[in-house]
Amino acid sequence: MILRGSRNAGPIGGRWMQLLIGVVCMSMIANLQYGWTLFVEPIDDKTGWGRTAIQVAFTIFVVTETWLVPVEGWFVDKFGPRIVVLIGAVLCALSWMLNAMADSLALLYVAAAIGGIGAGGVYGTCVGNALKWFPDRRGLAAGITAAGFGAGSALTVVPIATMIESSGYEATFMAFGVGQGLVVFLLAWFMVAPPKEGPAGAAAAAQTRRHYAPQEMLRTPVFWVMYLMFTMVAAGGLLVTAQLGPIAADYNLEKAPVSLLGLTLPALTFALSIDRVLNGITRPFFGWVSDHIGRENTMFVAFSIEAVGVMALSAYGSDPVAFVLLTGLVFFAWGEIYSLFPACCGDTFGSKFAATNAGLLYTAKGTAALLVPFGNIMVEASGSWQTVFYSVAIVNALAAFLALFVLKPMRTRTVAAATRAAPRLTTRLAD
Repeated sequence: MILRGSRNAGPIGGRWMQLLIGVVCMSMIANLQYGWTLFVEPIDDKTGWGRTAIQVAFTIFVVTETWLVPVEGWFVDKFGPRIVVLIGAVLCALSWMLNAMADSLALLYVAAAIGGIGAGGVYGTCVGNALKWFPDRRGLAAGITAAGFGAGSALTVVPIATMIESSGYEATFMAFGVGQGLVVFLLAWFMVAPPKEGPAGAAAAAQTRRHYAPQEMLRTPVFWVMYLMFTMVAAGGLLVTAQLGPIAADYNLEKAPVSLLGLTLPALTFALSIDRVLNGITRPFFGWVSDHIGRENTMFVAFSIEAVGVMALSAYGSDPVAFVLLTGLVFFAWGEIYSLFPACCGDTFGSKFAATNAGLLYTAKGTAALLVPFGNIMVEASGSWQTVFYSVAIVNALAAFLALFVLKPMRTRTVAAATRAAPRLTTRLAD
């Protein structure tokens, strides 16, 4: 079914088809995170549970999506990608079906946990598989794959918003949950891991170096520097992702008309659509840039843009047009972490355990998600979003500094040591 005729023929369409399958699967699970903000206000209007309590579900989703990825990555490294994505598809569909029926916060939280486990399985598998198939173009491959998750919900923002308005959020959860899960379930059957000798077209150097096992990676200081930076930058982006609807509501911009590019849409709908597109484009773009100028140099540029963009949003975000454009800039300068950090992890620690290692680093997103509810607490305490914006800008500026002046020299030493170890490892195997 998958192979063209011989054991070494490889999958139909080669590694680029595997990349495409991963992108489509990622786009199908994107709404579990990026579409959530559209449901917060309707759920609160009907149930009266309060934004803070409802947003706990978002935190639970992100925590379970990320913290279990290393376990799912271990299954991928051992048993291949197909089974993990099949199970993930079922869980993602079940999650939104339960959201449609949720009559208590407890059930909403259970649904969030189930969705997080499913989405994490699909996400971790697709990114890990891309890193394995493309050891010679990690930045680009991870970026293209992550783009599916970043931009995947762009085409469904308007349909979801329209269906919520016309049919209610429950029917929307049910219809999109079943549809998205079904697509992932069908595509999972075509996913395969690269051969153990390495995919055709891979750089030979990628196969002649030390490959760190997960437990070895966790003992290196460079991993924890990456983890800290990932957490810092992810926290700000997740906060804006989860709170964009409430921010627009507090600025009275939800239904304010905005005309750009020949289109006129409500500010929130327009912002969500543009944000999703730019959040997708940034991942392969900055991944490709990092393949040419280096991971840390690219991080410095992106994180600096993010800090400036957030400060501009705090100053001018109450204007409908500025709100749309500046949130787009914020997402463009944020989404690249999901290509830069996995590529950086693969470069530093090797391809053999790429799915598990990238999964361990990805748990930083779950750690960051724990900070999201504090956004509501800060707003309730101060009466505005300014404190939140300032905090996010400062953290991104600090991460930019760490990328260039701390991570870069540390990682250079680690990669050099891994390369020097390769001949010794080869000799031992020969003996």
